[in-house]
Amino acid sequence: MKLRQTIIDKLKGSRPFRFKVADGLGFSEVWVDRLIVANKDNGPLTTAKSLSIIREELGTTDEEILEEETVKV
Repeated sequence: MKLRQTIIDKLKGSRPFRFKVADGLGFSEVWVDRLIVANKDNGPLTTAKSLSIIREELGTTDEEILEEETVKV
């Protein structure tokens, strides 16, 4: 699972939101910026703590936050 593009866009567009995620995860804001760009499958931005912060900030569900990675055959 990784973050949906709409969530990535909201993180990129709001420094206070990025800082809240960074603070909650114990990361620097710069590191969170790098995580946002990478948006890796099952990365730090999809942990329970991160999802909790995103849900609280945006009032969304996990289904609205996460998307499944599709495997190309």
